[in-house]
Amino acid sequence: MLASSHKWMLLLLLSVAFSIAGGEEWPQWRGPHRDGALSAGDAPASWPEHLQVRWKVTVGEGHASPILARGRIFVFTRQQGNEIASSIDPASGKVIWQQSYPAPFKMHPAAVQHGEGPKSTPVLHDGKLFTFGISGILTCWDGDTGAVRWRKEFQYREKWPLFGTAMSPVVDRGLLIAHVGGNDDGALAAFDAASGEVKWQWKGDGPAYASPIVADFGGTRQVITETQNNIVGVSASNGQLLWKIPFTTEYLQNIPSPLLYHDLVILSGLAKGIFAVRPAAKDGKWSAETVWRNTDISMYMSSPVLEDDLIFGFSHYKKGQFFCVDARTGATKWTSPPRQGDNAAVLINGGNLILLKDDAQLVIAKAGGSSFEPLRNYTVADSPTWAHPLILRNGVVIKDATTLAFWSVN
Repeated sequence: MLASSHKWMLLLLLSVAFSIAGGEEWPQWRGPHRDGALSAGDAPASWPEHLQVRWKVTVGEGHASPILARGRIFVFTRQQGNEIASSIDPASGKVIWQQSYPAPFKMHPAAVQHGEGPKSTPVLHDGKLFTFGISGILTCWDGDTGAVRWRKEFQYREKWPLFGTAMSPVVDRGLLIAHVGGNDDGALAAFDAASGEVKWQWKGDGPAYASPIVADFGGTRQVITETQNNIVGVSASNGQLLWKIPFTTEYLQNIPSPLLYHDLVILSGLAKGIFAVRPAAKDGKWSAETVWRNTDISMYMSSPVLEDDLIFGFSHYKKGQFFCVDARTGATKWTSPPRQGDNAAVLINGGNLILLKDDAQLVIAKAGGSSFEPLRNYTVADSPTWAHPLILRNGVVIKDATTLAFWSVN
């Protein structure tokens, strides 16, 4: 019996490892393309009535989302005043390496309930793991060993972003791009990913909490993001400001990540509705024209996803509602029942929405344009879940207040 049990466990671990190795990596904020979309086959083919916990490990506090790259899970957390980067075996939950550094920080009184972070999701590129601490410590780690390759500190003390650094860096063509600094004193900056050398900076505004995307418009590669007081597009090659839209929300809480739809950028913010702009250059001068706007719904902390011509997301109106909007016109297709919660992570795969609410409810729903159609509902933690889930072929990895757990579909 004992030998049989060991054989079954070995087969299970090999099955988990094979499922993960065979799938596309999820190496950064909102996945390979920073849009919350999983490729076909990179999520469970079906969702059973119940999920099973296969492993659970204490990793520390924070809302940074776990990522998957090179066959490992990476997570960025806080324990006893230190920020900690961890590499974890996805088959067993075993910690492969763990490195830390002192990172004293005191959260703004208005956001004490959210803890002292970190909030920024790491990015793994070319074997290097990049983390951005809540007080502005930017670190490049060796992804295999955890050794520090380089580190820069942008701790502005009283000029930290009011609620701590939350934007998640992006790597593009060898450049690590992050918005460093604090209120009224920051720089959207590009660093050589290998050395940390500053390649360009745009100092026109302080950072917000949104995470940038990189896209091509009219043959020009651009970094697009929400800053402290604006929405901007800057040249990805030299940091030159191309276009800017003044944009402020209450308490300077510009948070949602931009979403691409053909030649449109989909944007939102606290009590600002959802709207689409079209960046374009005429006679060498860039601007971003508003194409449509919907004020019936609005996104606060959550970022949307896209499938075909439909945008799905989570509105903070009516104490939390999921929604579907026509990406071509901005018309509302449906909204869910209200009172869904304060926040939800929204992902999409193969016709299914994967929705993790902050109260640890994981909802699988149909990604259709007719109505909100939940298919499954699971309780996946006994503490709040603010980080995005990590979806694998055979289950889901959940970061709650202090732990990381793998819930299997079989």
